Amino acid sequence: MKLLALALLMALTPAPAAPELVALGDSYAAGLGAGDEASDDCRRSPHAYPVLWAERNGASLVQVACAGARTDQVIAQAERITSATTLVTITAGGNDAAFSDVMTTCTLKGDDECAQRVGVAERFIRDELPGRLDALYGAVRGRTSAEVVVLGYPRLFAFESWCLMSEGKRRSVNHAADALAGVTADRAKAAGFVFADVRAKYEGHSVCADDPWLNGLVLLPVDRSYHPNRAGQESGYLAALTEATTTTTATNATNATN
Repeated sequence: MKLLALALLMALTPAPAAPELVALGDSYAAGLGAGDEASDDCRRSPHAYPVLWAERNGASLVQVACAGARTDQVIAQAERITSATTLVTITAGGNDAAFSDVMTTCTLKGDDECAQRVGVAERFIRDELPGRLDALYGAVRGRTSAEVVVLGYPRLFAFESWCLMSEGKRRSVNHAADALAGVTADRAKAAGFVFADVRAKYEGHSVCADDPWLNGLVLLPVDRSYHPNRAGQESGYLAALTEATTTTTATNATNATN
C-alpha cells in the first residue's frame, strides 16, 4: 500500500519546469564569427554561448540577440522575457560605443588617428553609456526577478606575435575595452546583476595570440572580424557564464540554509 500511495503521489506531482534562458544582446551574444551563422541581419550562430549553455543545462532557449543591436534595441528584445524565464543573459554596449567604427579606423588609418577615435569612444563610454546601460538593466529587472548575468567583452589584442595592427593601436583598443568592461561591471552590479568578466578567459587568446579565440580581420564575410570564433564562444563565454551561474546557485543554496 505504501508503494502504491507513493506511486500515486509521484504521478500527481507535476514535474519541475525546465529552466528557460532568454539571451539578449548584440553580435557577441548572437554568435557572429563562430561559424554557421544565419544569413539574415541578426547573424545568429548555433555555436553562440547561449545555445551551448542551454544545450548543456537542459534549458529551453529564447535567443533574441542580434548583430548590430544597441542598448535601446536590446530593451525591445527584453519583451521576450516572461514569467517562465529563469535566467537572462546580456552582452550589450559595444555598438553604442561604435566599436565597429573604432576598428575600421584603426585598421585603415595610422596610430594617431586610431588613438583619437578610441578617445572619442572612451569619452562616450564614460559620459553617456552608464545612463544607457541603466535604462536597459532597469527594463530587464522590471520584467523579471530571475537571475541576470551580464557578460562583458574581451580585450581584442595580444602581443605574442606579428600582427596587422601596430603595438600602439593594440594598446589603444585594449584600453577602450578595459574602460567598457569597467563601466559595464559597475552598472550591472548597481542593478543587482551578476557581471561575468571574460577578459581573464581570453588572456593569451586574443587577436595576434598563438592560439586566438577571436577572429582577426576577415575579408569574407567581413562582419566576422574581431568577433569570437567557435573556441572563443565555448572556452571563453560559455566558461564564464557557467562559472557565474554555478557560483550564484551555490550562494543561493548557502543563504537558504542559514
